[in-house]
Amino acid sequence: MNDFGVAEARDTRAVDVVVVGAGQAGLSSAYHLRRSGLVPDRDFVTLDHSPRPGGAWQFRWPSLTYEKIHGMHALPGMELTGADGGRPSSEVIGEYFTAYEERFGLRVRRPVDVAAVREGEGGRLRVETSEGVWSTRALINATGTWDRPFWPSCPGQETFRGRQLHTSRYPGPAAFAGLRVVVVGGGASGTQHLMEIADVAAETTWVTRRPPVFREGPFGEEQGRAAVALVDERVRAGLPPQSVVSVTGLPVNEAISRAREQGVLDRLPMFDRITPSGVVWDDGRSVDADVILWATGFRPAIDHLAPLGLREPGGGIRVENTRAVRDERVHLVGYGPSASTIGANRAGRAAVHDIRALLEHEPALV
Repeated sequence: MNDFGVAEARDTRAVDVVVVGAGQAGLSSAYHLRRSGLVPDRDFVTLDHSPRPGGAWQFRWPSLTYEKIHGMHALPGMELTGADGGRPSSEVIGEYFTAYEERFGLRVRRPVDVAAVREGEGGRLRVETSEGVWSTRALINATGTWDRPFWPSCPGQETFRGRQLHTSRYPGPAAFAGLRVVVVGGGASGTQHLMEIADVAAETTWVTRRPPVFREGPFGEEQGRAAVALVDERVRAGLPPQSVVSVTGLPVNEAISRAREQGVLDRLPMFDRITPSGVVWDDGRSVDADVILWATGFRPAIDHLAPLGLREPGGGIRVENTRAVRDERVHLVGYGPSASTIGANRAGRAAVHDIRALLEHEPALV
């Protein structure tokens, strides 16, 4: 299936499909590629830059136990059963992904860093990696967002004498014992960090750019479809995807209700500048702080796709289903409306369906 008659560098290897990333979306894609008849390491290859299986979950803080996560939709073909809700989600999901890769023989290559994807020869894509160059007829990008933490810029940020860190490096609440902590961000991570830290810190202050929206009551299929439709509308318009919470709101559970009653979730608007000793607002208000924790989310990790010129003027990649509108050979899974565990599964299946049609329509070079 991989006859390749175009001259390339000797270390270039040719496959039909390269999958970049082995989180939920990447593993789902690899599963469906194999199920469609393609053979791992012969017809397609899955590259992952993480040191071990588990996707972004392997880097989550120890206090984020499996029972605290919003839900982990099973990967296709293998349920996650018997998980201990009290164990760290990083361990539970890491072990699950490991077993999944082994069961289906997906042969994920790691750690492999993808530096760039650019136009190759003969209508193929050239994937430049730390393990050499791959030449491929199609690419499934499943790199998620974890590797691109977003740090807002704020006047005086460089003068702060305390510690600044992002959710991506959150060590758990014990590290903040006895400290004055400002938590910035109104998403799920920000509220989880805040509620944990409040139990041990000397003082906590919650700051968000917009007033948080708490969602009371059930969140069913109809509400889920409406939320996905809002994200999909932006992606189809070529705009960067919004955060999940921006379209779903924060679900009110027992812990949220208790924290609101205790005043932990009393929110202040975004401060105007940072000083060596804390944060201040233009109205004269100020808060002293030892730590500023930026729970300000992530952006899609797609810089390696830049040589292909896929971005629209709005800053995002316009996607129809999973296919990049500017290049039918490129599919983005776990991006925009498919950036959820169940959405990633569906996107993997949809991407493989379209890629199989592409491969059949455009025969391999001989």
